[in-house]
Amino acid sequence: MAAEKSGSHEPFDMAKLRELISLMEQHGLTEIDLRQGDQRWQMRRGPTEVMQMVSPPAYSGVSLPLPGPIPASPAPTAPASAKADDGVPIKSPTVGTFYAATGPGDEPFVKVGSRVNPETVVCIIEAMKVFNQIPAEVNGTITEVLAKNGDAIEYGQPLFRVRLG
Repeated sequence: MAAEKSGSHEPFDMAKLRELISLMEQHGLTEIDLRQGDQRWQMRRGPTEVMQMVSPPAYSGVSLPLPGPIPASPAPTAPASAKADDGVPIKSPTVGTFYAATGPGDEPFVKVGSRVNPETVVCIIEAMKVFNQIPAEVNGTITEVLAKNGDAIEYGQPLFRVRLG
């Protein structure tokens, strides 16, 4: 996030900042750029995708074959295909802290074997003292819980795996 106010060293209005973050989450916005007078607030959330383009080296008079696609190593491929059989992931729609239950000592919202539907709350993610209930958004059965209570969660991070049906 960048905020500019030329010639002024006033602190940011944290209430306005929290409200902007809440509105971004509520409406699924990933970027905003607001300007009013000499003040500018620019915010971005979620992963920043970077694509690197590489040209083959140019050697005078030498012809080298261009490398083909790099094959994936067998070790990561096998577990990934096994996991694909276990269903689809429920991913975090925001960054924050993962909570499996409403409070310490309470039963978790879901556990392995729990049936879920699109409206089932599977966890809470807290960001800047705002507690967001995360729905499953699919019909199925929880096959794996991928986050632990209190974990720091990134945008798009898989939290659960669900076998559809």
